[in-house]
Amino acid sequence: MGRAQNISASTVHRLWQEYNLKPHRARAFKLSRDLKFLEKLTDVVGLYLNPPEKSLVLCIDEKSQIQALDRTQPGLPIKKGRCGTMTHDYKRNGTTTLFAALETLQGKVVGECHQRHRHQEFLKFLRRLDQEFPGDVPLHLIMDNYGTHKHEKVTAWLKRHPRFVCHFVPTSSSWMNLVERWFGHLDNKAIKRGVFLSVEDLQTSIAAFLKAWNESPSPFVWTATVESIQEKLTRCRRTLEQIQPGCTGPKLRKRKKQTV
Repeated sequence: MGRAQNISASTVHRLWQEYNLKPHRARAFKLSRDLKFLEKLTDVVGLYLNPPEKSLVLCIDEKSQIQALDRTQPGLPIKKGRCGTMTHDYKRNGTTTLFAALETLQGKVVGECHQRHRHQEFLKFLRRLDQEFPGDVPLHLIMDNYGTHKHEKVTAWLKRHPRFVCHFVPTSSSWMNLVERWFGHLDNKAIKRGVFLSVEDLQTSIAAFLKAWNESPSPFVWTATVESIQEKLTRCRRTLEQIQPGCTGPKLRKRKKQTV
């Protein structure tokens, strides 16, 4: 950049600091093109800011394909002036999938691991929630649009259990589901730096983290309003349209060709 603008590297660095620019950093982002985005946004945010009385709000999702990784050499211990280390290569010892439900009021989490994440496993997890929260208290479930959540057998089970009320976040909007925030804690504190000789070791570590979390749960407080989110997304949409016109329009479903 300095050569292109005929200025020194120190000047470029000073300008970056002055305007708080960090071009070396990047975050994943995608603007939802859901046709019912505003409707779903209002529904989910309303549950966070004004939850229904005498009911519970549960944020549900799966953390799939969690790898049980064994490093090829032990890491060096942490000491003054040196962070912990781990080898860049590893051995894969299998995967597991964690089904989790975050209760938004107290912050407690119900979770269980399965080998796969099909509708059969999801039904088992729903039955587990039915036992964990007994009685007739309505359970409002915030979920994404994964096909398993809308499987015909899952839909039939939910109809037989009317106290389960489903609320779906817009497509490409997993950031609306608070359980994703808890998955971040799990990944950083129990998985990312772990060494697992087997899937059982990995599941044991996850279970230990779940137990420790529920002994002293910390709820995540949602503060953003629908209006503030819309305002931010409008600015984003305006910028993206300048870069590539039409890229933020509603995504229409392709119609199936009729055969004669």
